[in-house]
Amino acid sequence: MDFKLIELGSDEFAYRLEEDGMMKAEITWTELADVMVIEHTFVDESMRNKGLAKKLLDQAADYAREHSYKMEPVCSYAAVAFDRYKEYDDVKI
Repeated sequence: MDFKLIELGSDEFAYRLEEDGMMKAEITWTELADVMVIEHTFVDESMRNKGLAKKLLDQAADYAREHSYKMEPVCSYAAVAFDRYKEYDDVKI
C-alpha cells in the first residue's frame, strides 16, 4: 500500500491512501516546531479491520524519525496505539 504525503496548508500534513479518486484512509498532523500533533486518523468503512490505521501511524512515525520530530497524539486512535505499542516510545513526547 502506497500512502501519499500531502501538504494541507501551512504546517499541516497528511498521509493519504486514495483509490479511484476517493480517499480511503488518512492520518493528519500539524507540525509545531519539532512536534507532530497527530490530529485525526480515518479509514473508510470498506477498508477497516485490515491494519490500515496502524500502517498510517507507522508511516507518520517514520516521518517523525527522519526529521527528528516527536509526536503528540491528540486523536483517540493514536493515543491508544501509543499506549499499546512500545515501538513508538522513541517518538513520544
